[in-house]
Amino acid sequence: MKSSIARYDAIRTPAFVLEEDRLRANLELIRSVQEAADVQIILALKAFAMWRVFPLVGEYLSSATASSLHEARLIAEEMGKRAHTYCVAYNPDDFAAILSYSSHLTFNSIQQYHHYQSTIDSHTAPISCGIRVNPEYSAVDTDLYNPAARGSRLGVTETAFDDGLPEGIEGLHFHTLCESSSYELEQTLIAFEAKFGKWLPHLKWVNMGGGHLMTREGYDVPHLIQLLKNFKARYPNLSIILEPGSAIAWQTGPLVTTVLDIVENREVRTVIIDASFTAHMPDTLEMPYRPVIRGAASEVQTGQPTYRIGGVSCLAGDYLAEYSFEWALQIGDRLIFEDMMHYTTVKTTFFNGVQHPDLCLLRSSGELEVVRRFGYADFKGKLG
Repeated sequence: MKSSIARYDAIRTPAFVLEEDRLRANLELIRSVQEAADVQIILALKAFAMWRVFPLVGEYLSSATASSLHEARLIAEEMGKRAHTYCVAYNPDDFAAILSYSSHLTFNSIQQYHHYQSTIDSHTAPISCGIRVNPEYSAVDTDLYNPAARGSRLGVTETAFDDGLPEGIEGLHFHTLCESSSYELEQTLIAFEAKFGKWLPHLKWVNMGGGHLMTREGYDVPHLIQLLKNFKARYPNLSIILEPGSAIAWQTGPLVTTVLDIVENREVRTVIIDASFTAHMPDTLEMPYRPVIRGAASEVQTGQPTYRIGGVSCLAGDYLAEYSFEWALQIGDRLIFEDMMHYTTVKTTFFNGVQHPDLCLLRSSGELEVVRRFGYADFKGKLG
């Protein structure tokens, strides 16, 4: 199994490595859904914002979605597109700039829309406005990731439209999925249409948000396509937008780390790697989930070398429970955490000042490009 790690032996660690061939394969599948279902699928920067590959993404997808001024500006500068922008609340200091970078604006409340309506009306370029709605249904079990949990601050419920659609609103946006299946989207659409269906004939678009993990092995892509085609047949006036994040970068590359030390405390052996779960892989602690480590079993295997995996920060909980390996680990070994390009890269921090992972791109030719190497200036510049 160690031989499968050899291709990464020359990489300075820690490093995120995006594999171009895998990214392109995902984009080809996503484009096939887009064309077959006659919908628009756009990149959600909140999950994947490695702008060096935006030209590649632009070969397949027509635009991207932003959750802030910085993301909208990045889309404009590096994709040459105007963003579909949704902010939980718009900062008045940013709003004029956001307008200049956006083709669509979705508001989290009718109150926010009315607050900015006159500014939008006086803007020179056309802006299509929408409201985020909460169908009060979600199959997401973890409340931290569930936008439709009771009392959610994300989106309005059906009672917000008791007096009708606000003048100037052209679309509705919902986002209730998280790495979900087409069947969970089907249940969401049932709830969405039950609560908001009477308004759909009067609109121009519906944004079905993210969480559509169509590039995951076993995802029923034909069912998704038929589901979307059926929805369009019911509402031929509507343009349909999906904005997956994880699906674009799903299984497109690992985080490569090195074992720095092996410590033992009351028969618990912990390997210390040169990366941190809290700083570099926060979803492993938040969700939580257990990432796949190449060459390791996620369940303890009797008779095999077994270790807790510890991060390099001082946070006591910066570790993952035991993995079993096919060989006894040694200081200097590489540990490769699979599928670390979506969300992980955009949520990293400089906590403890630990070495931030490099961003690398493994080209189709086999050439490894170091896209960005972080250092002391990045850590210092973040704090003053």
